[in-house]
Amino acid sequence: MKFDRENLKAIIENRRTIYPEQFSGKKVSQEDIKLILDSARFAPTHKSTQPWRFKVFSGKGLEALANFQSEKYKEITAEEEFNSGKYDKMKSRPLRSSAMIAVCMTRDVKESVPEIEEIIATSAALENMFLTGTSMGIAMSFLTGGMTGTKEMKQFLNLREKDIHLGFFYLGYIDTDWPKVKKRKPIDEFTEWSE
Repeated sequence: MKFDRENLKAIIENRRTIYPEQFSGKKVSQEDIKLILDSARFAPTHKSTQPWRFKVFSGKGLEALANFQSEKYKEITAEEEFNSGKYDKMKSRPLRSSAMIAVCMTRDVKESVPEIEEIIATSAALENMFLTGTSMGIAMSFLTGGMTGTKEMKQFLNLREKDIHLGFFYLGYIDTDWPKVKKRKPIDEFTEWSE
């Protein structure tokens, strides 16, 4: 089996993190979100545990998420540690997005593979989503700040004790040109060969 390597290379090299503040307001269709999610199913997963779980927020769901995370942050943060900029981002970023997906790893109840393998499998699923979205011209970012991974967010997302909330995947469109490729180190700078 052979595929078009140049198209795949172009998609990989043009994947970008595009923040919600750059989104145009144009909505990503539910059909397109489902296509992006469907690509996650084909990530590598040891013993086929398929640990990825996604919770999609759109419409009123985005408002509920924005209100929950910003107000919960305010509630649980000591006054001297409270950051109004952080609060504002938690409140506004969901509302700038067409949709947000909570990316979670659900632990295999038998714990048949190490936890790190489940996290890596979920990360591979996320990269599949990034590449699929890029091929569709959808702007995306994956962010881990705010209430990510807190017990309060785990409760909000209805996760079990050993499950992990890894972050949020934001989706939208941009009206500007696609961001340029940033300079990357050549492979010789991060690769060692033993022959």
